[in-house]
Amino acid sequence: MPMEPEKSNTQTALKIEHILEKGSGRENEDHLVMGQNLFGVFDGATSLDNARFDDANSDTPGTGGGIAAATAGHIFSQNHYPLPQLGRSANNAILAKMKIHNVRLDQPASRWSTSAAVVRILENRLEWLQTGDSYILLIYEDNSHKILVNQEDHDYETLCMLKKETEKSFSNPAIKKQVDKIRSNMNKTYGVLNGDPMAEKFMHTGFVSLDGVQTILLFTDGLTIPSEAPKREKNFTLLVDVFQRLGLKGLHHYIRQLEQEDPKLAKFPRFKCHDDIAAIAIHPTISWTGAEQQIPNQIPKQPLQHHSQGREEGLLLTD
Repeated sequence: MPMEPEKSNTQTALKIEHILEKGSGRENEDHLVMGQNLFGVFDGATSLDNARFDDANSDTPGTGGGIAAATAGHIFSQNHYPLPQLGRSANNAILAKMKIHNVRLDQPASRWSTSAAVVRILENRLEWLQTGDSYILLIYEDNSHKILVNQEDHDYETLCMLKKETEKSFSNPAIKKQVDKIRSNMNKTYGVLNGDPMAEKFMHTGFVSLDGVQTILLFTDGLTIPSEAPKREKNFTLLVDVFQRLGLKGLHHYIRQLEQEDPKLAKFPRFKCHDDIAAIAIHPTISWTGAEQQIPNQIPKQPLQHHSQGREEGLLLTD
């Protein structure tokens, strides 16, 4: 007769910090989700035609990128299926909304899209999903760190061009042509959630142990430290060092200060002075306790918080 699985007597208590801040653009296209054991950040990409759309979840018209990020966040906030299934549902929900608004799906530059980095904490292990340029970074008690997906920065060529060009906006035909080229490669050379069935092939998913993990850091690319010389693969060593010395708020201030000192984008190539930021720092601690008090080893039924506008900084404690 088969043995019954042994009941766990561990509990994961969580200390949560988060930042959600609009950058230099008209609205915040980043979004975050926080719940009992599921957390995610999403970075919507502006359609190159700058179109705005009405959305049932907002009082004012929004960009396609902002709606895509909020739509994905809403699907993941339901927290009722494995992450790959929620990723597929989010991609389909974005497609459905684009069809309602008659978006030209045959034109990649018109599609709504968002990156995603989502984790679900199950006792002492982490279920995760990542696509696009949102990141999941684990920092260990021995001060080492691991980025869960090593990938080439799909904006590398564009950033190199921005470094050389005098006119660094989309009014420069060379820049606009380059960005059009990169957008045409969505779900061909890099992944996003944009309603394309091929998006599933670019969803990185898995499980990882939380043994020795001090911090789980989820962030959109607005929290990456500006670099004078673009690199094909981002290096997060400096980011981890600043985070460990100054904390999430200190890292945020450090980045904004560097950007503020380079308002014309001459030193650090980027698309605008300040990008939107969505970031969540999760500090898990494993303790011995009764099985009835542990972080659920199944999907909870209560709704999660999700946010997409304005500026927020906060601390949330769960146990």
